[in-house]
Amino acid sequence: MRLYMQIQNLPRHLGQHSGGMVMAKGRLDEVVPLEPASMPGRVVIQWDKDDCADLGLIKVDLLGLGMLAAIEEAIPMIRKNEGIEVDLAHLPADDPVVYRMLNEADTVGMFQVESRAQMASLPRNAPKKFYDIVVQVAIIRPGPIVGGMIRPFFDRRQGKVPVEYPHPCLEPILKRTLGVPLFQEQLLRIAMVAANFTGGEAEELRRAMGFKRSMERMHEIEKRLRDGMTKNGIGGAAQDQIVKSITSFALYGFPESHAASFALLAYASAYLKARHPAAFYVSLLNAWPMGFYHPATLVKDAQRHDVAVHPIDVNHSGWMCRWEKGGVRMGLRFIKGLRETTAKTIEAAQPFTSVDDLAFRCRLRDDQMTKLAYAGALGSLGLTRRAALWQASKAAKPAGELFEGGARATSPASSPLPEMSSIQETAADYNAMELTTGAHLLEHYRKALKRDNILTALDLKRIPTGRRVTTAGAVIVRQRPGTAKGFVFLTLEDETGMSQAIVSPPLFREHRATILGNSGLIVEGILQNTGGQCSIKAEKFWPLHGVDGVSSHDFH
Repeated sequence: MRLYMQIQNLPRHLGQHSGGMVMAKGRLDEVVPLEPASMPGRVVIQWDKDDCADLGLIKVDLLGLGMLAAIEEAIPMIRKNEGIEVDLAHLPADDPVVYRMLNEADTVGMFQVESRAQMASLPRNAPKKFYDIVVQVAIIRPGPIVGGMIRPFFDRRQGKVPVEYPHPCLEPILKRTLGVPLFQEQLLRIAMVAANFTGGEAEELRRAMGFKRSMERMHEIEKRLRDGMTKNGIGGAAQDQIVKSITSFALYGFPESHAASFALLAYASAYLKARHPAAFYVSLLNAWPMGFYHPATLVKDAQRHDVAVHPIDVNHSGWMCRWEKGGVRMGLRFIKGLRETTAKTIEAAQPFTSVDDLAFRCRLRDDQMTKLAYAGALGSLGLTRRAALWQASKAAKPAGELFEGGARATSPASSPLPEMSSIQETAADYNAMELTTGAHLLEHYRKALKRDNILTALDLKRIPTGRRVTTAGAVIVRQRPGTAKGFVFLTLEDETGMSQAIVSPPLFREHRATILGNSGLIVEGILQNTGGQCSIKAEKFWPLHGVDGVSSHDFH
């Protein structure tokens, strides 16, 4: 145990920051030891980032964001197809459509404000100007949550309680955020004003907040905070409140400058979704994997916003998604098991006149043809799904091939296979692509669900809080945040939208196999309807059979 405690919190292994750079005025190797990295042409500093900061070296961290890639693709797409120049530096500052979407938590696909917790809090915050988005980005973080800052802020924001300050001397610092400390800069200023911290001590506090194992450092600083506040006559509940606010930020809190930068991207993504939705969804699907939701959910969200989403097709689809007639043409990349080289060969050889023409000119194997047919990608060749499977199997077989003038001779024959039903086609879509551009899975079961008084997500929005309700949906998110005391949150999706289920720890233990083992669930419980954001305090669960192949964002 003695040896164990001696090595506790020491570095475990050598690691390289994927986007970290250090700069110096002169030769860096005269200041710090360097060594070659495993990647050719790269060099690693032998000290960690904190040692570099102590020495005063300039350290730059480059953050890779999928939303930046999506925006980079969307802007020239809008210019080409809509003839509109979008300038991120001069977006309309107070676009009413953007703020309406934010107030309604219509934020699927938007940067930083699309999670369940963000959606639940957006109607309470009701953003009306840009700084409200800055606050929104910063408040749904472990620091403010553990510090107990969220409910006081929203109650004050909604005028339910008056704005108060832990001490009168803090009003200039906290007035902008209604007396609730939300940003790292505020905490540093509080320490300097309330506890007489020097600039150096405030810098030590800032670094403790940003340090991965900073709880121990924060405990050391807490005593100095309390001593300083006691000297300034701040004690009792006010002192406890200030200390709790500061120490909670060791669990992760935002600098205001960081929140403002993220809020700018959040606003830009919201503007693109509101004003240029086709380009927004095309670029978002092309930037995937990123964000909170699977492409299946993005496709359904696009359709609910009246954006046409065209299925994958060998005559119209490229490897990536495309803009087509003001809508989205899905890309071949979403067919499971189809290689990029194969897809780009198809893209380069378009158009095709028949299945035989496709198989011959692209030199496709039987399994490749079957993947395309099963995904419904041969629709423009005049074939139904089962007929396409039959023709694809024949076209890819080398036996008995007849060629005339370098092309395969076609010998069309009707398929002996029975045609797929609509629900079979949807199931095939999910098996082949994990998404569908056709009917949502839940639409196929709606008549039966309606007979059992099982409500849609849209129905829930019309029902007041406190009613016992039953709803059903495909599970697209399962979450158990570290700050939620063991509660599990489920996001259910049906053809009308999304709803949430809140599962207590004992209920999760009781129904764990059902909740984790089924792609579709029926949930009964007490409705909580806040600003149109509906969640059910779950009491009972049943599996929704037939809903298979749905991808979910689980416990990330």
